[in-house]
Amino acid sequence: MLQVSLQTLRATLNETILGSERAADLLLTALLARGHALVTGPPGIGKTSLASSLAMSLGGMFKRLQFTPDLLPSDIIGYNLYRQQSGDFDFIPGPVFSNLLLADEINRASPRTQSALLESMNERQVSVDGETKKLPDPFLVVATQNDTSSTGTFPLPEPQLDRFLLSIPMALPSEECQLAILKLHGSGPPSPSGQAPHPVISIEDLTTLQEEVTEVPISDNLQRYLLALCQTARSLTGQDHAISVRGTLALQSAARAFALLEGQNAVHPDHVQAVYPHVLRHRLLTDDTLDPDPLLDAALDQTPVP
Repeated sequence: MLQVSLQTLRATLNETILGSERAADLLLTALLARGHALVTGPPGIGKTSLASSLAMSLGGMFKRLQFTPDLLPSDIIGYNLYRQQSGDFDFIPGPVFSNLLLADEINRASPRTQSALLESMNERQVSVDGETKKLPDPFLVVATQNDTSSTGTFPLPEPQLDRFLLSIPMALPSEECQLAILKLHGSGPPSPSGQAPHPVISIEDLTTLQEEVTEVPISDNLQRYLLALCQTARSLTGQDHAISVRGTLALQSAARAFALLEGQNAVHPDHVQAVYPHVLRHRLLTDDTLDPDPLLDAALDQTPVP
């Protein structure tokens, strides 16, 4: 029954944002693995619409935050407000207190503001004035980032990038897909199939699916395979620290989630290979001269498949 709901959610995303099937699958993989996703690509190709459609397909709390250079950490996590009448402080929660936070154009905020997300992304909590507050469960950050222009942007720090489970690239769809989009929007409002979806899966069902991901079996041979893939990537970059232990754990979690999304009862090599570039790409972007995609392709070719 849950698998039927999951496939319905998958089909809903594919119908809502035409030409984004691969990106939708990766976004669902991050959701199932309790990981955060960084959606990259040029403006106007549906990055924000895809994240919004996912949020409206879930039965939880959704918050969207537009990142700008003048955004403050308190605008994200919240703040304590003094009430003169009572003499007490009331906590005003920020948008991070949600099940899905859309951090739109995250690299337009200053590094200080970006760092306000570190604790929440890693530990699912925030600290305000020495007091720790738990975030809702589940909690997912979907951040969008434009690739085509660096004007008015700040690079994401390495610790921030390492906290994203997946990097999801989106590109201009095919000409046939663009034609379908034109027809969909060319005669007034979009048809129901192109409108924002209604919730198709509850938060309780999502939590159950996330628990099932941790139970998807992965053999010792496959664990050695993903370790070898990470080590090969390190060797090709000449940097032993290029991929952290968090990156290796992320690869295993993403492979398990993708196997569940595909309706399989165990992880196979093709599941690891499908998510491998997206787990590691953003973790190798600290060197501006490095194009990670050819390197990751070479690592896949050079690592023996069990």
